[in-house]
Amino acid sequence: MGNQVSGLARRRALAPILALMAFAPARAQGGGGPHQRDATSPAAGIELWMSTDSEKTDVVKLTARALWNFEGPTKYQGIDVEHAWFRPQGQRAREQTRAYVDIAGTIDGRSNWSARVGTNGHTVVGSASVRAPDWSKELFAEREIVETPRGLDEGIYYTLVGASADFISARQDTLNAMAGVQKFTGNNARLHLRGTYVHVVAPGLGLSIQLRVRYFHSTVPGEFDYYSPRDFVQVVPVAQVRRFNHSGWMFLAAGGIGAQKATAASWQAARLADLRIESPRSLKSLQAFAEIQYANSSLVSAAGNYSYVLARLGLTRRF
Repeated sequence: MGNQVSGLARRRALAPILALMAFAPARAQGGGGPHQRDATSPAAGIELWMSTDSEKTDVVKLTARALWNFEGPTKYQGIDVEHAWFRPQGQRAREQTRAYVDIAGTIDGRSNWSARVGTNGHTVVGSASVRAPDWSKELFAEREIVETPRGLDEGIYYTLVGASADFISARQDTLNAMAGVQKFTGNNARLHLRGTYVHVVAPGLGLSIQLRVRYFHSTVPGEFDYYSPRDFVQVVPVAQVRRFNHSGWMFLAAGGIGAQKATAASWQAARLADLRIESPRSLKSLQAFAEIQYANSSLVSAAGNYSYVLARLGLTRRF
């Protein structure tokens, strides 16, 4: 959620993304069978990102997708053109236009890889990942601008590289841990550690209870104008319902209240909520999603009375 990372020098910005893309095979595994004729079906889509917070920072990103090959949400090739409006802390709007190569595929049917890598005319931005189909293991990289006045005006970026894995994966219990290193433009680097324990209370209802723990350490706290205490810890119990209808559409609702603490601050309440709907992953002709998230912690502001709301929706349709 939100921007949680930092930027390398320009000449090093591509390294982690290209390292992940090296896992991708020269030729992704084909579908075969009666769907072979659909291997090169083109598609087009649109995505909208909107976020706002209590400090009057608004972000809108509108993306148009043109895919020359779309076989579903895990296998496609194309380009994205995105126009972004940033209005930090109630100030004047800053605008950027970005272009991305947007590709995804499989590795011998055992792993999924994706890369959305491009430029805003000044440097490389985007993301890439390699993961198991069930999300039990993942390697990822992300690079983006910091959405603060100095971040936008002075070109302060972040690059995050990390990995996650399930250490317990049973029918009703899962324990996942993530570790990442985040380098900001300048001298600050940040170590991220996260853990999520999930216990399925009622499998038939899709009801689970979770414990989400998050920690980061900044080597150079307070370097620019983004929120960066030396240490930050957050612990949030969460209740979640995840259901599928008869057509395979996924509906998710989650909410939690916990506690969080930063260096030189007292313990404060931590809150989060998430509502999401996604089209069936087996659906080959359509990819659609809508999501709204709420949290009261952020990269750019201290906790407490702060609030952040993010809404996303997207639709990709094969011709």
